[in-house]
Order: sequence, then C-alpha cells, then structure tokens
Amino acid sequence: MTRDQLTVVVAAHDEADALPLLHDRIVATIDAMADVSLDVRVLYVDDGSRDRTWDVMRDIAAGDGRVALLRLSRNFGKEAALTAGLDRVDAGAALILDADGQDPPELLPRFVAKWREGFDDVHGTRTQREGEGWLKKSTAHVFYRLMQRLSKTPIPTDTGDFRLLSPRALAALRQLRERHRFMKGLFGWIGFNSVSIPYDREARAAGESKFNFWRLWNFALEGVTSFSTAPLRLATYVGLFTAVFAFLFAIWIVGKALLFGDRVAGWPTMMSVILGLGGVQLIALGTIGEYLGRLYEESKQRPLYLVHDWYPAPMGVSSQDSQSTGGTSDANRAATAGGQAP
Repeated sequence: MTRDQLTVVVAAHDEADALPLLHDRIVATIDAMADVSLDVRVLYVDDGSRDRTWDVMRDIAAGDGRVALLRLSRNFGKEAALTAGLDRVDAGAALILDADGQDPPELLPRFVAKWREGFDDVHGTRTQREGEGWLKKSTAHVFYRLMQRLSKTPIPTDTGDFRLLSPRALAALRQLRERHRFMKGLFGWIGFNSVSIPYDREARAAGESKFNFWRLWNFALEGVTSFSTAPLRLATYVGLFTAVFAFLFAIWIVGKALLFGDRVAGWPTMMSVILGLGGVQLIALGTIGEYLGRLYEESKQRPLYLVHDWYPAPMGVSSQDSQSTGGTSDANRAATAGGQAP
C-alpha cells in the first residue's frame, strides 16, 4: 500500500525554551492519529539562532528518528527560513507550524482530512488571538483587510503561515524565487483549491515574540509593496490633486489682484504652501524609492539563504539525501547555497 507523506516544517529563531514543548505536542498528535497510511516526519529549521536552539534541536533529533534538521548560515528572516524548509520537502505534503506553539499541532488530523478531500491549501484562520494586546490585534485586523482591497492576489483575512500545502502547491511555490518574500501573498498567488479551518490561536508556550511594532510595520510595508502598486497610484493621484488645487489657487490670486489690487502676501502663507508641496513631493519620491530599492535587490540575484548544516532524518525526509547521515553533502550544498529549489 502506498503511504501518503507529510512533513511538519518548523522554522525557529531563538526558541530554545518553546521547541521541546512544541515537539511533545507534535509527537502526541502523530501517535494519537495511528494512521498507517500516513508517514509523518518533522523538519526543524534553525534561522541563525543565538541561543541554545540548535543544541535543543539536536537533542530532539537524537531521541526521535522522524526528525530532520536544517541550519542556516545566519539569520535570514522567517520568510527565507520557511522557504529553505519547504525546499527540502520533495515528497508528499508539508504542514507549516510556528515554533512558539501558538498554532495548535492538534489540528493536524483535520488538515490532513481536508488535504485528502482534494484541497491543495488548507489554512488555519484565527478567530481568537490569546496573549496579544489590543493594539497588535487591531493593526493586524486592519492590515489583512487593507491587503484585500489593495491587492488582486487573494490573501485570506486573519490567516498566517499555519497551513498544509499539497505536493503540487509546493512545486508551484518553488518556482517563485523572488528575494523580497511575503509568504502569505505567495501562498495566495499560486492559487489551486483552498479551504479555511477556523481555530483559536493560543498564547506563546515560552519566550518572547521577535516581532516588535517596528518589524511589524516593515513586514506590512513588504506585503503591500510586494503585491500591490496602489501606493504608486496614490502618489500619482495626490500629485494630480495638488496640481489642480495649485492651478485653481493661482486663478484666484490673479483674479483677486485684477479686481481688488495686489497686496503683498504674508510670509506664513508662502512658507505653508512651499512646505506642503515639498512634503507631497518627498512622500512621492519615497514611495518610488521603496519600489526601486526592491528592483535593485532583485537584480543582484543573491541566494535566498545559505545552509550551514543539513541532517536528514534516518527515515529520509528527502529522497536525494537518504544516503546521508549528517552534515551537508556537496550535492546539497550546490542546490541550497544558491537558494534554488532542489
């Protein structure tokens, strides 16, 4: 009998305290399924952690033959780390989990059931967000709905990276090698059959979030500029509105001078007009600069990530690496050093 394969991909950065708790929950869920037609493995990706995360991962792998490990050469960011992990899954489907334990692995059987019904993208939609302040919840709520209005790419609201991707969805995702990666948008861009599973998001199992409001702002900016040109269009409209207003204002000034004589205008009025127009111009230039900077990054064609260590599970997460017992082979290094899909 042919067995379905599923790899649970967990990208972590400085999550030494949370990983053991998460792994216990993953193992308990897998063991409780008792599904002989499903072969489940786990792949942990260390995104350049500075604490004991890598040592914790190695301890987990030493006690569980279903675990594979991937260590990046430095911190490339969550989006690149997820890409590196998904690149290593060349058989079966992949389930993405956050390392902080907020997304419940106990929902794995429901995700698998939807996958077997024929869905390619089974994503979890958050109905509650425990352990987060009202400001973060409010800004996230606004961001997802703003993205739906600005972008033509379908991006589900209140939906993160917690999802199961079918083999053909993974194959399609590997073709998207852009450097500025907004994964939630990339998941929506590939299309295919998708379905949502609502769930309550829990508080962090341990540790602290690595996303402060400055990083969240840059993340939102990345999403908007990656999947919408609306800011550029907005800059055009603002410039057009300003030009029309200035033209009408000029007519009014000339008409007033002809009818009532020309009195010397005050300094505050002149400075207000100059500063207002200068501000609009700088905002427009800054918007253009954001897009131009992304074109510059893309033109350099640097790797998405570099691999430091690759330890396949003894059961074999990737067929091409099934003969390797640890480290990174020359073939793997050639494939992943450039951030290309194997």
